[in-house]
Amino acid sequence: MKKFGLVLFMLALALMLGGNALAQNVGDNSVYFVSYYSNANTAGAPDAVVRAINDGDQATSAVEGVENGPLWATFYIFDDSEELQSCCACLVTSDGIVSESVNKQLTSNEFTGRAEITRGVIKVVSSSSSDPTNPVVSPGLRVWGTHIQATTNVPEKGPWFVTETTFADSNLGKVELGNLGLSCSFGLTLGSGYGLCPCTPEDHDF
Repeated sequence: MKKFGLVLFMLALALMLGGNALAQNVGDNSVYFVSYYSNANTAGAPDAVVRAINDGDQATSAVEGVENGPLWATFYIFDDSEELQSCCACLVTSDGIVSESVNKQLTSNEFTGRAEITRGVIKVVSSSSSDPTNPVVSPGLRVWGTHIQATTNVPEKGPWFVTETTFADSNLGKVELGNLGLSCSFGLTLGSGYGLCPCTPEDHDF
């Protein structure tokens, strides 16, 4: 009976260790990240920044010096009326980082031609396509953003607090993905050159 108990114990231990090993090998396949921006384009307030890195999940073996596994951080910028104002797809190569200014880039070239929005929502799709009107989801990006927090309700009065958080991993359905691409396409077409946010090269900060 003692031997039988020992066998059961060893079997349970093996299953437990095997389960842990399996859990450690399962990565995070998130492809959709959301956050907010506040106090943008506000006199006296500092600028906010969004940074995205490529964790190398899509990288494959390649000749030295040949880039592989690139992804695009596909940005969709909404105002506080839930209307898409700009979109773009910024290249992030394996182990690379891209930095985007909220004031100078993400909200600088809106469909309406005005850079006046101060708060809203930022959505990012991890995509293997450079076309923001037709994102192709592919895991591998991680996104952070700073937030400008006001300490008073009087405009142009500081001090301002700057906080940083990771973008929230979110569920991305087919309808939402299609709406993002279609809205971006309509906006860029009707905007006559407005609405395409510029991208910072990887080896630069804005």
